[in-house]
Amino acid sequence: MRSVSGAHSRLRSHLIERVRPGELVRRVRREQELTLEQLGGLTGYSAAQVSRLERGISPMTFDALRTFATALDIPPQSISAALDALNSAGHDGPTAPFPSLPAPTLVGSKDGEGVRRRRFLATTAAAAAAVTVATTGAHPAVAESQLGELLVSRLRDAMLGLNAPARSGDPGRLAAELDHAHRDYRTGGYASLAERLPRLLSTAHAVSPPDHLLLARGYLLTTRLLIKLDEQQLGWMAADRARQLAAACGNAVALAESSRQLAVLARKAGWHDQALTLALTAADAPELRAAGAHGNALRGLLIQSAAYTAAWQGDPSGMRELTAEAAAIASDLTHGRQLLDLGGFNPATVQLHLVSAENSAGDPARALAAAHAIDPATLPSNERRARLYTDIANAHHRQGHRDACITSLLAAERVAPQETHARPAVRTLVSGLLLSGRTTPDLRGLATRVGALHA
Repeated sequence: MRSVSGAHSRLRSHLIERVRPGELVRRVRREQELTLEQLGGLTGYSAAQVSRLERGISPMTFDALRTFATALDIPPQSISAALDALNSAGHDGPTAPFPSLPAPTLVGSKDGEGVRRRRFLATTAAAAAAVTVATTGAHPAVAESQLGELLVSRLRDAMLGLNAPARSGDPGRLAAELDHAHRDYRTGGYASLAERLPRLLSTAHAVSPPDHLLLARGYLLTTRLLIKLDEQQLGWMAADRARQLAAACGNAVALAESSRQLAVLARKAGWHDQALTLALTAADAPELRAAGAHGNALRGLLIQSAAYTAAWQGDPSGMRELTAEAAAIASDLTHGRQLLDLGGFNPATVQLHLVSAENSAGDPARALAAAHAIDPATLPSNERRARLYTDIANAHHRQGHRDACITSLLAAERVAPQETHARPAVRTLVSGLLLSGRTTPDLRGLATRVGALHA
């Protein structure tokens, strides 16, 4: 039962102690005999979200703090004292949806020779493609191991305004092209993506007035590809454009997805605190909670992204707690395949993220146990199934199980051959297998197809 009698007198002690905002909310909630669920009902948050905000796992934004202060009748002076406590502890205080990030550094392969090799391949692949198209009009005959470099090269040119737009900028045609590009991504059709997505970006920019939401979705897909292809520098550029475009059109789902991609990039840069802030602040945004099933699904994607970051931080218990929260959201959705354009979201995709997170937390045995609980048929796309098999391969590699690792990589190749051949992460794994033990015909064949073995 909620009781506010004497609340202000009790708050005077909190004012003197100057506790941080989350602790202040927790104390007042308990004094008023409210459960996490009851406070969540008053504020529009889930019980898990309230718990994370109280404990400081999720950053307490100004909007969230204002909402809790109104629901709990916390006076302004107590809020000011809580903010002072946060600042005196060396924190910046409640954050906006997009916190300050460290100064940019070169992100990606630490192997300078590898970077130079990728740039050389990108240049030669693009040149070969240009000659083929100019002389024959046919699709460029590029080895699948070079499709990633070709795709990066063309996306870079499109982002710099160097590609020619298509003759037709009809909005219906552009929307259909974007849908086709998403299908190509889900099926691992990198050859088609290398043609379609750069042309789509160039054409959408040339249309007047531009469709901000379509462009935002195009840049979100571009960001996911660039992250997968280990091109984080371009990924930052694409993700920031997506964020600005989503903000311009006021689309809460696209804005939250841009936060998720920025969180992935921040994690890969080693900025783990900022990555958690980006993902969890976006997950707690009121606009996302008001966006229906799509908003709930994206909230789950953001929370499982935060779980992955917790694994990278060496916090396996926090990772599993956040994963369980994402799984609860997935189980509550009435439609099991929400957000296909963003990789899909259902209980199986949450379990798939757990496989990756357990690998990142350094526990390949748990990763394999999580993988064995997944029926590949329940994953919404070939891209997700290939991710499952490559994660299984990584877990076997960590355990020194070479044959099982190779078998899993071959399974990924059967599901999505172009993607598997183009991914730098797969090439690196295969290269390590070549150097660490006996070479079988299967391994040599795979190494040739991914570009890890050169005559």
